Amino acid sequence: MFVRRDFSGAICAISKTESVDCFEAVGSDSAELLAFLREFQPEVEQSLAESDLQMARVMEDVVNVLIDKSVICFTDLPEAAQSKLMHRKEMRGHFQAISLLDDDDDIKF
Repeated sequence: MFVRRDFSGAICAISKTESVDCFEAVGSDSAELLAFLREFQPEVEQSLAESDLQMARVMEDVVNVLIDKSVICFTDLPEAAQSKLMHRKEMRGHFQAISLLDDDDDIKF
């Protein structure tokens, strides 16, 4: 690994390849490098969690397309998957019903 250091000498960037900015080689088992990587672990975990949620929605959309095109039947899915998909559909329906009105909407009866 190659690192770039800030004015105080602390690692501020890393690269797998040597570059103009990251030219100092450090061992992958360097305590300083491992500490730097641990500092960003929550961001990486958050990013992965967000990606997982996005992928779950993609897979849900794929299942719906397959069902709509009669490639599979909803009942072909395991009961656990059916239950989860139905629950998400219900939750999305409730959320959409709540979100129909903006704060600026004025309803007169």
